[in-house]
Amino acid sequence: MQGVQVLLAISLFTLAFSFVCASDPGPLQDFCVALKDAKNDAAVFVNGKFCKDPKLVTAQDFFFSGLNVPGNTTNRLGSKVTSVNVEQIPGLNTLGVSLARIDYAPYGLNSPLIHHRATGILVLLQGTLYVGFVTSNPDNRLITKVLYPGDVFVFPAGLIHFHFNIGKTNAVAITGLSSQNPGVITIADSVFGSNPHINPDVLSKAFQLDKNLVANLQSRLW
Repeated sequence: MQGVQVLLAISLFTLAFSFVCASDPGPLQDFCVALKDAKNDAAVFVNGKFCKDPKLVTAQDFFFSGLNVPGNTTNRLGSKVTSVNVEQIPGLNTLGVSLARIDYAPYGLNSPLIHHRATGILVLLQGTLYVGFVTSNPDNRLITKVLYPGDVFVFPAGLIHFHFNIGKTNAVAITGLSSQNPGVITIADSVFGSNPHINPDVLSKAFQLDKNLVANLQSRLW
């Protein structure tokens, strides 16, 4: 009987331990500077990137310059995101953090999107933004706020969110993200601009739109 109790205790401990470990482990080295391939000095493949030999790492691997330069907002949405993630700073690999500068023309929009791998925290430096996110099903609750310079707003990971410049002047914001590669899914581009196109019958039914309107949207976002 005592042996059965011991086995049961071990089983429960193992089960509990498996739950505790059900997340990404912390890095076991100081850094893992990313390489695009393993042709030369890569040592190991970690979190989607090859690691550079630590002996060959330099300050340049942790550096980015140019975030002071305004982004070009002359596009259909009137906004420009300048990302600073693992693609720009290879030293960010495995460190779980990145950021971006976002420029908005008057009435410019950072279109509804999802960062499926990261929570975002935005600080507004200039202008006036109307921002918000939508909670998951079934509530689909819209949570919004008008931001002014110095204001900070958080966007939970995986939720649809947006930023809209409601002012008559340019706006500038900095967003921090809890991943070195947060990922982005722009809703309009993904749904109506996919390659190849989603069958218009599907989108017509889902959005309760006329098929001709769906086709028009697909042609504009292709």
